[in-house]
Amino acid sequence: MNPNQQREFGKYATLVALLGAGTAGELMPEYASFKVTTGKVGSMDLKKVISSVETAAKRNQLIDGEMYRETHALYHAIIEAAEGVTRGKLSVGEVMRTVGLSFSVVRGRPYPEHEEGEWIAVCFYGTIGAPIKGKEHETLGLGINHI
Repeated sequence: MNPNQQREFGKYATLVALLGAGTAGELMPEYASFKVTTGKVGSMDLKKVISSVETAAKRNQLIDGEMYRETHALYHAIIEAAEGVTRGKLSVGEVMRTVGLSFSVVRGRPYPEHEEGEWIAVCFYGTIGAPIKGKEHETLGLGINHI
């Protein structure tokens, strides 16, 4: 295992959101054993963004929805990533903003020490702006949390 791997966990999640799991896996093959899911969401409602990521992670068995600690870890990673997208203000529709995002969720053991356990990363990439075509700009957010 690459000794710097723990510093590249977020990089891998970002590459998955930007380029897709196949290309990211070719660029960083040391993450082949990590669980990955991707999706897209567009909304003026942040609750829909959160639930889209949560649903994808549950449906693709990245987390066990019956285990509180797993759902809780995912939630914190989502919120941290959303804060990056919204520049720290967790609101979109209330202030006449909309988002169109691709997302990745990655789960694995980024530390060489087994005792460090599993971690989960969420990355959003897409656009945010006024709900008028052409009035948005790119945005990126990353959240990482231990499970």
